[in-house]
Amino acid sequence: MPCQGKSCGGGPGYKSPLDAMKNGPKEKILYVPCIQPEGVKATKPDYLATIDVDPKSPTYCQVIHRLHMPVAGDELHHSGWNVCSSCHDDPNLKRDHLVLPGFGSDRIYFVDVSNPTAPKHDMIVEPEEMHKFGVSTPHTAHCLPSGHVMMSTLGDTKGEGLGEFVLIDAKTAKVSGLWTKGKQAKFGYDFWYQPYFDVMLSSEWGAPRCFMNGHEEQYIYNKDTYGRSVNVFSWSEHRLLQTIDLGEEGVAPLEIRFLHNPLKPIAFVGCAVNANVFRITRKEDGTWFAENAIDVPAKKVEGWAGSEMQGMITDILISLDDRFLYFSNFLHGDVRQYDISDPFNPRLTGQVFLGGSIYKGGPVKVIEDKELKEQPEFTHIKGRPLHGSPQMLQLSLDGKRLYVSSALFSPYDRQFYPEHIKNGSFIVQLDVDVENGGMKINPDFLVDFGLEPEGPVLAHEMRYPGGDCTSDIWLDNGDKQ
Repeated sequence: MPCQGKSCGGGPGYKSPLDAMKNGPKEKILYVPCIQPEGVKATKPDYLATIDVDPKSPTYCQVIHRLHMPVAGDELHHSGWNVCSSCHDDPNLKRDHLVLPGFGSDRIYFVDVSNPTAPKHDMIVEPEEMHKFGVSTPHTAHCLPSGHVMMSTLGDTKGEGLGEFVLIDAKTAKVSGLWTKGKQAKFGYDFWYQPYFDVMLSSEWGAPRCFMNGHEEQYIYNKDTYGRSVNVFSWSEHRLLQTIDLGEEGVAPLEIRFLHNPLKPIAFVGCAVNANVFRITRKEDGTWFAENAIDVPAKKVEGWAGSEMQGMITDILISLDDRFLYFSNFLHGDVRQYDISDPFNPRLTGQVFLGGSIYKGGPVKVIEDKELKEQPEFTHIKGRPLHGSPQMLQLSLDGKRLYVSSALFSPYDRQFYPEHIKNGSFIVQLDVDVENGGMKINPDFLVDFGLEPEGPVLAHEMRYPGGDCTSDIWLDNGDKQ
């Protein structure tokens, strides 16, 4: 897409995905929201932790700053930026605010990170500002070239499902209205836009009232309470054009990722409940279709709530060169790497277990497994047992380091991994073989959130100050203009 406006370049981020991969700096700090184990019922506030990940630093793997929220009970979850690489052609903009929504409180914080190692509070969108537009439960934030932050929302003010998007002025944090014109999506969760094809895709979890207390079977296969579709919007017209039903294999499609090259109309979405990754592609007539690209087989087990245990895919990401796709299996406990150089034939190239529910000697016995010959060993790093399971993922710009955090959502953490709640979560690092594929644990890297000064906390999504594989959307593929 040609560069538009007064200037080409000079703005925030990187001009293309490959530019970010080749020329971006090695990350030195991580931002991660730390949630109190009691979630929305907590009496202590959540906080944003700044973590030193520079191996040359004396405070390596330590929390070097904590920005506490002004009130308790936010259940911080995901985050985004005031501006990103889609604004690379505007030298007047700076990526200096992290947008941090409270998934449980409907409050949205604009955190000033102009001093990267000491974030501070700046602007706050109070819940009433969202509620007056009839929406709640904010999740994904992406910046727009227009100067707005676009935030997906999952429900109405009564906790019923509603897939909408609020527009927030990135400079003033004022909510200017809803993005969708006409028919709204039934459910919401994540989204990704590609202006070159005039498309935005959004995913679905369910009605907030049906998951806020945990994973409840009575709601999961009910089409009125849990989503199973990908929604296709016209980016220019803000209109819902198509809803693709993924069926029972696609219940709770969560993180959705386009290939980073904006000229390739291919996306992937991880579906939690039955552990599948669907590929979404564009037909010649301009409509979109989905097909199951990766299926993680259920394991037959004893000592579990049922006779089968699905993997529960809770996060996916794609490397900036569009070569590798990664995802986490929250119940089985593994992180996987697939080579998607040919996106129509994904190939498993790496698998690492980090806790989970099927480790050898644990309460669950696997009696039939289509993938493994034996149950994995329980994982320790630097002597610390990894209670809990891999959840959120973040990849270094060069693709060589994969960071893995263990907290999903406090009601789910409490339900599936009570020892995780008791001992606090962790962040570990996997070294990635970018030439041949494959991953292995870095034995020297561990951030232990069980050792926090005010008690154990749950660390969720990770960001770098300059942008990363999941927060940046590009309008340029790097070809010479």
